[in-house]
Amino acid sequence: MTTIRIDGLHKSYRGFEAVHDVGFTAAPGRVVGLLGPNGAGKSTTLQVLLGLTRADAGTATFDGRRYADLEHPAQVVGALLDAGGLHPGRTGRDHLRVQAAASRLPADRVAAALSAVGMTPAADRRVRTYSLGMRQRLGIATALLGRPRVLVLDEPANGLDPAGTRWLRELLRAFADDGGTVLLASHVLAEVAQVADDLVVIGQGRVVAAGPLSELVTDRSLEDVYLDLTAATEGVR
Repeated sequence: MTTIRIDGLHKSYRGFEAVHDVGFTAAPGRVVGLLGPNGAGKSTTLQVLLGLTRADAGTATFDGRRYADLEHPAQVVGALLDAGGLHPGRTGRDHLRVQAAASRLPADRVAAALSAVGMTPAADRRVRTYSLGMRQRLGIATALLGRPRVLVLDEPANGLDPAGTRWLRELLRAFADDGGTVLLASHVLAEVAQVADDLVVIGQGRVVAAGPLSELVTDRSLEDVYLDLTAATEGVR
């Protein structure tokens, strides 16, 4: 079991402060919904967490270790930030084979990951023929290859049909119930409300609310609470 801990995170780009003193925890057995408007700092936070960009200050760790310091990162963290970067000429199966080899994972993980996301029937088709929802499923299969203890997902429901959305919800719930840690960035508030245990709301680069969903959303909808919280950050920098 692995805990994500983000503490005092600051990141600026050419004088623009993308995140300011962001801090929160995602614990094992919990699905944490990371919410915020476009440009609020969600993607920057995830990029720092996954070692894709360097923070100006603060830390983002998995059980106290930065992503770059993990000996076998694919076995600790499975991530999906953008399903659009897939090689269009490869089959889904070949994509996973390449990813498994790069992460020094057993080849038999490929078939298991394809089965887990329902992509076995389409595994030998070229990625260029996939719908957006199929690309998302392949991206999630890539995240699952290493049998990680943590999932970090950015808009994983993008392009999924209603059946796919339900499947994703059940997958994330089962992963957390088995002791895994899920950090889920999404704009689909209705889905977050159904699967998340905890919420972190970011507005204008700052955490404006964090805690159990049951405490933050009581007598109103998540949409109403979210809109009120993010509206209150207008002009804040």
